[in-house]
Amino acid sequence: MMKRRSFLRNAIAASGLAGLSGTLLNACSSKNMNSVSASSNKIKIGFIPLTDCASVVMAHELGLYKKHGVDVEVTREASWATIRDKLLAGDLHGAHCLFGMPFSVYTGVGGQAGQEMHIAMILNQNGQAITLAKDFCGPVGFREVGKVKPSVEAMKAKKTVTFAMTFPGGTHDLWLRYWLAATGVDQKTVKVITIPPPQMVANMKVGNMDGFCVGEPWNGVAVQQGIGTTHVASQDIWKNHPEKALVVNKTFSETRRDELKAVMKATLEASVWLDDLNNRKQAAAVIGKQSYVNAPPEVIEARLLGKYDLGCNQSHEYKDDYMVFHRDGQVNFPRKAHGIWFMAQYVRFGYLPQAPDYKAIADKLVLQDLYKDVAKGMNLAIPEDDMKPFTLDLDKVVFDPNKPELALSADKTKA
Repeated sequence: MMKRRSFLRNAIAASGLAGLSGTLLNACSSKNMNSVSASSNKIKIGFIPLTDCASVVMAHELGLYKKHGVDVEVTREASWATIRDKLLAGDLHGAHCLFGMPFSVYTGVGGQAGQEMHIAMILNQNGQAITLAKDFCGPVGFREVGKVKPSVEAMKAKKTVTFAMTFPGGTHDLWLRYWLAATGVDQKTVKVITIPPPQMVANMKVGNMDGFCVGEPWNGVAVQQGIGTTHVASQDIWKNHPEKALVVNKTFSETRRDELKAVMKATLEASVWLDDLNNRKQAAAVIGKQSYVNAPPEVIEARLLGKYDLGCNQSHEYKDDYMVFHRDGQVNFPRKAHGIWFMAQYVRFGYLPQAPDYKAIADKLVLQDLYKDVAKGMNLAIPEDDMKPFTLDLDKVVFDPNKPELALSADKTKA
């Protein structure tokens, strides 16, 4: 047991160097930034072992990339920092990626400011969660946000309370911080660390954190292994929020646009296929393989169907807000308003000292015209709700992307 714990701790400590090594890699490769070799027609798309890599993986497994005339290799990557570095250096042409990452990197929150990664389309909505250690069982139940602060305060009297997310300024980071604000817990009084998704369960098992926010299946796996409880899902925070995106290298998006369109078409077809619930058992079996997510297919399938064993003798079934990949075109359209929301949260939570040029950055990084062109060619519906106000479910705050400062003013006392 001690040898296993030592191994886990050493492996976990080593993984913590990912962000630092990524920064060094950025500096060393700056001369070659965004340069993708044109000597090969093969397109490399990276993914992190998470359930929501499914559309990228299934487009490969179902032969959809080949159908659309592109030679695509999907590669499993170790961390979001690795995805970032490889996209910027051109070692990956595209990736299953945190929607917030391009904004985080460009603004300097999660990388060297000014570096561009482009968002071609959204891959999924919903399906992430905040998992709490079993110590919270009893005092804090499912969705009982108001009961979190007393438990945290009791824990703080004995130790430093630690929560984990997956990348600074990414989706999991913001769901965690938004939730902390709603609970009344001051984020400055707890420790927030960065851990790659597949290592969350191992870290909680050895006591390195008291809670984490990550994508599936790792919340479900924590429950299956009896070490945590699902407290809220991300759809409880913001129903139908943007989650992962197909993010592409800048040069690739500019110089190989027809190939990028073909990749998008294949991924969109896979997205439609995944939203047929009859296909989700097959999808779970495929992506659960060791070469992809390496997790029990039954855990993946259950949460894909909205059937949540929450742990602590609790369960819940999501009827219309489980993980979705297409939703008649509502999922995949990349909204600039959502990028503005992410950047506004960077200001709210102290990542940025002042507001960036929200609209200009969103215009630069979101390839909305490209997506519209692809969707029209496939006769897919294109939503017309971008830049309109929307409401977050957890605290009922209305966000107007045309006036982001109003939401910040309204909830600054919660941050």
